[in-house]
Amino acid sequence: MDLKTATALRRLRLVSGPEAISFLLLLVCSVLKRTTDFNAVPVMGAIHGILFVLYVLFWADAWNRAKWPLGTAALYFVLSVLPTGGFFAERRLKREAENAVIASRARQEGIVNA
Repeated sequence: MDLKTATALRRLRLVSGPEAISFLLLLVCSVLKRTTDFNAVPVMGAIHGILFVLYVLFWADAWNRAKWPLGTAALYFVLSVLPTGGFFAERRLKREAENAVIASRARQEGIVNA
């Protein structure tokens, strides 16, 4: 894995957690708006919208650079629209990055010819 691919995956991983948190907070704010006089939906909606757009941009970049199959790319996109999906995406991306580092070290040491 080259540096640009690793950076793209890291950016996607770093934005997936905050995107998931903002989604959950937006849901809480929506409930509070309907049950109390507290209305933070416009602020949380804007924050979540920015993070979601960043997630989609980083997802497209990671898909392009990592050469994911359609199923993997679709999984990461579906995880972005589920309330807690960003947490699962972050975990999978972390595992994928660790596996890539291990494979890279094995290739450098001549253990694997891939």
